[in-house]
Amino acid sequence: MIWSDKKILTAIDRGEIVIRPYDRANLGTNSYDVHLGKHLARYKDHILDARKHNEIEEMEIGEEGFVLHPNTLYLGVTLEYTETHSSVPFLEGKSSVGRLGIDIHATAGKGDVGFCNHWTLEISCTHPVRVYAGMPIGQLIYFAVEGDIENYYNKKPNAKYNRVSERPMESMMWKNSF
Repeated sequence: MIWSDKKILTAIDRGEIVIRPYDRANLGTNSYDVHLGKHLARYKDHILDARKHNEIEEMEIGEEGFVLHPNTLYLGVTLEYTETHSSVPFLEGKSSVGRLGIDIHATAGKGDVGFCNHWTLEISCTHPVRVYAGMPIGQLIYFAVEGDIENYYNKKPNAKYNRVSERPMESMMWKNSF
């Protein structure tokens, strides 16, 4: 079940959801709007290897914005740092962003209970589009969890994305055994 604005506010008051910076104006009927941070990255190599550590080059979005180009995967990051301790957060793109031809995640829209970090975005676009740091980029939707939780994400010793960072994080697939 998706949480309402009142349920989200109650969870924030109880410390079950943390959002920094927080602005009440970003709370919608059943979601919270998040914004594009100033850091972007893209992979250095044209061919990526799932068994290798694929290195990224970082860029910073200036006042003039940054033009995204099709056929390039950009890693972005939310301005907001979030913590979710009692619900499952889902990150979805805003419709206004989608109408510009921008996708903000390829497959990683679901967070885990216990995720405490900025969200890395897997950004792609259908045609060139200029983006700006601080622009609304997505919305967090919270779902109730059934049952007790044994493994909170931030407590898992093998969690690959626990290092808090305001910069996008590249894939850590290479840390898996396969």
